[in-house]
Amino acid sequence: MGRAEERRARQRGGGARRAVSPPSAGAGRMERGPAAGRTHGHRSVGSPSDGYGGRDGYGRGSGDGYGRGGDGGGTRADRRRAASRRDDRSLLRRIFTWKKILGTFFGVILLGMAAAVGLYLYVDIPNPNEDATQQSNVYKDASGKTIANVGETKRENVELSEIPRQVQQAVVAAENKTFYKDPGVDIKGTTRGVLNTLMGKGKQGGSTITQQYVKNLYLTQDQTVSRKVQELVIALKVDRQTSKEEILAGYLNTSYFGRGVYGIQAAAQAYYGVDAKDLTLAQGAYLAALLQAPNQYDFAIATDTGKKLAKERWAYALDNMVEMGWLSPADRAKQKFVDPDKPSQNPGFKGQNGYHIRAAKDELARHLMAEEGLTVDEAYNTIDQGGWTIQLNIDPKKQKALEKAVDKKLNSELDPKKRKVDAAVQAGAVSVDPKTGKVVALYGGEDYLKHETSNATRYDYQPGSTFKPVILASALENESVDKNDQPITPNTVYNGDSKVKVDFGNGQTYAPPNEGDDDYGRITVQKAMNHSVNSVFAAMGADVGMDKVVKTATDLGMRKFDPHAAMTLGSMKASTLDLAGVYSTFAAHGKKITPSIIKSAEHQETGKWEPKPIGDEVISRETADTITSVLQGVTNDGGTGSTVLRGEYAGKYVAAGKTGTTDSNVSALFAGYTPELVTVVGLFGEAPEGGGGLKTPPPDEKPAKAGNHVALYGAGGRPTTHGAGFPAEIWAAYTLGALNGGSDAKFELETDMGAGVAPPPTTAPPTTQAPTTEPPETQKPTTAPPTTTPPTSETPTEPNPGESSLDPTYEPPITIDPDPDEDGNDNGRPGGTGN
Repeated sequence: MGRAEERRARQRGGGARRAVSPPSAGAGRMERGPAAGRTHGHRSVGSPSDGYGGRDGYGRGSGDGYGRGGDGGGTRADRRRAASRRDDRSLLRRIFTWKKILGTFFGVILLGMAAAVGLYLYVDIPNPNEDATQQSNVYKDASGKTIANVGETKRENVELSEIPRQVQQAVVAAENKTFYKDPGVDIKGTTRGVLNTLMGKGKQGGSTITQQYVKNLYLTQDQTVSRKVQELVIALKVDRQTSKEEILAGYLNTSYFGRGVYGIQAAAQAYYGVDAKDLTLAQGAYLAALLQAPNQYDFAIATDTGKKLAKERWAYALDNMVEMGWLSPADRAKQKFVDPDKPSQNPGFKGQNGYHIRAAKDELARHLMAEEGLTVDEAYNTIDQGGWTIQLNIDPKKQKALEKAVDKKLNSELDPKKRKVDAAVQAGAVSVDPKTGKVVALYGGEDYLKHETSNATRYDYQPGSTFKPVILASALENESVDKNDQPITPNTVYNGDSKVKVDFGNGQTYAPPNEGDDDYGRITVQKAMNHSVNSVFAAMGADVGMDKVVKTATDLGMRKFDPHAAMTLGSMKASTLDLAGVYSTFAAHGKKITPSIIKSAEHQETGKWEPKPIGDEVISRETADTITSVLQGVTNDGGTGSTVLRGEYAGKYVAAGKTGTTDSNVSALFAGYTPELVTVVGLFGEAPEGGGGLKTPPPDEKPAKAGNHVALYGAGGRPTTHGAGFPAEIWAAYTLGALNGGSDAKFELETDMGAGVAPPPTTAPPTTQAPTTEPPETQKPTTAPPTTTPPTSETPTEPNPGESSLDPTYEPPITIDPDPDEDGNDNGRPGGTGN
């Protein structure tokens, strides 16, 4: 019987195998059959390919045609394992068939489609947000009096026909090139956004114009999965029910462009002073660029990086127009970037109000970024959405006293008609209560409506010698020693001659000149602080190590800077507000003070936030109190800051402070404090509109442009401008007024060092060191004792022969600021050379 006949026989017999005679003894040996598997003398049922053989004496054919004998060729365990393998393979074949796999695949797709259809039917297009009726932000002073209502929605809807066609195209080219072809959604981009939301990575681009329009008009700015899904479904429906022209018009009328304005009509007015219908392509491309980052790209407040990115985005929009055939290459080449106008004036920002509001807004934005994880633009956008009630710490009486002091001591002395330089004088001041950290008074300039940059918070000038106390604080905090391995204290003696070369290691040397190139010989740190001797603090910086100095500075609240030798003279950048924080920390006995202009910020949806300006101890109380003691020597007779305790101010209060003047008289500062108030006053040389006929400082000395740094020589009819001049005079007049004519409060110091305490007995003589780069006041040092507190006793010692790294004959190299401004007016050469 053939194989086919045998198979049919088994089928007829219910699947039983054909009965055969049992094999003879010993017939279980396996042999290779010609085609089908065989045992010795018997045919196995199976082929080389299917491997089936006989059972009960018949061999089970292997895949290559070998059969295994029944009883004579294998054990029962072998047969059981073979049977189990057959059952497993059979089960897998039954479960994982191509038909079942394909069926499952298409089933999942159908279920997904059904879910999508259900979601599409379930989610309706909601009513528009009441976002169209935005609230204003209310600002109040410390007394609770409202000083401004800011942020009313500025929007005027216009028809698409009133927007030039090329401006429309610029927006589409920048935001959504497939707008006219897509179904209203970008599945890939939305999926990426959902995944980023789930993984906590924040938002990323990818939404179409339709999706953004839906978000603006119907939804919120929340970055949640549910909101993303709603956006997707509603966008699909809106795209089906609304024309592309209507969607684009709606998008252009609801989008936020910065400066508190919504819609392209308000944006055209805010940035270029024209109606939307009169926008040029170049102007329209800038407004299109703003949509990506309205605050970051606004030229009125943008950093240099922000301006660069804005121009790149502007070019991106125009280049895409060329790619899409909407603009010829020749016309593209003709396009020139047009700088936007300054922000429109708001009566609520008049006088100092604008500076206060701006400072409060910046502080609140920093809080939202730190605590809520928002980006810069998200934070400012959240504030501009309105609904905030912000109470400031500004004390109306102290604020009035500060403004009066600036008018009396500075503004009354300026006459731009007589002296061109007087038009370049900008004043800024910040006053802080060191017990609370509150900013009780702030002066940002003559009037926010005339000069929007706040001189109180601007970060483009150097602190000069007001940085020197930070170096001494670092020396005390790190228990540093001088070249003679003696602890650095106020009694340590250094070489105070001008242009003494200081070795900073790694081949870096520095030889700063003193003010007037004066030589002081061997001088204590206390007297060097009193007279702002540059050479001493350069040497001290080398002894301490600039890395440690940078750490102390940042711990005190300054922004991080490169540990360069010239930084010992304050040639980094710092705002008046930054310095107020540093000196407040000294006054607070080492507890970190982060000055806050906000008392509270409350929103109806997010609740109330109250800043906590006082932090943990960042330097020891002994270090902080020693600095306060040393700085009392600066304000007494013989010190560069003695102006504040002379004449009408003598005996009215105790004070500690430090003067600072930068190279070429570009800026001058006085940072001082009483037990009740810490106040920093700064003067800054800034070329007025048109340049004012002034020149930039050496070595450039080019005709100045508006905003360039310029020297203040001759300002107010005085040959030079120093920290001991106008800044100290303003400080003293303000402090006397703010303290209602004076105060009996005394510094509570836990130190036995410095001019503010009785001199301790000396057991170890001080050491000698190298100079720093700060110019003392115009007078030579005197030996007269302080008027209110005695000086420390000094027992200088001779330096060990051969151990001094100072070379008084060394001529200093020209020092270039490592971080020059782009306009070349870094004025950091070599940094603070004034007192």
